[in-house]
Amino acid sequence: DDAQRISELWLEMVDYHHQFDPILFNASENGAEFYQQSIIGRLNDPNTRVLVAEENGEVIGYVLGMIADIMASVFQPVRSGFLADIYVSSDHRRQGIGQELVERLVLWFQSKDITYYEWHVASENRDVVAFWQAMGGTTTMLRMRAKIKEDES
Repeated sequence: DDAQRISELWLEMVDYHHQFDPILFNASENGAEFYQQSIIGRLNDPNTRVLVAEENGEVIGYVLGMIADIMASVFQPVRSGFLADIYVSSDHRRQGIGQELVERLVLWFQSKDITYYEWHVASENRDVVAFWQAMGGTTTMLRMRAKIKEDES
């Protein structure tokens, strides 16, 4: 029942991230519809969890997490958690909602015998980097980008 509202929040998240990285975060024309269908399609997946935060019956935030398996044919098998998306509407931030969503997702990861989880964060989003550091997050890898200069000939 919440999939449409989650997709609306996803679109807000994409727009929010656009200010930090206009190249990477651009929703396609039907992106929110596809995201909504993806959420619905994952509801019965035992390796995926979607949690929502509500206020007065309205969804004001959500988190999407999943269990990821590293390719066992190439690497030693490792199961880890991946926090794919988290978003709390702007007028409900700094109230502990994001922290509670993460804590509940972590409980689910623990119930699946997952010992760690990972996520991506825009490096320019200082508030969110500070949030994740407060949640115990540490930098393990950096994703970098270089523009390719046009040929000047």
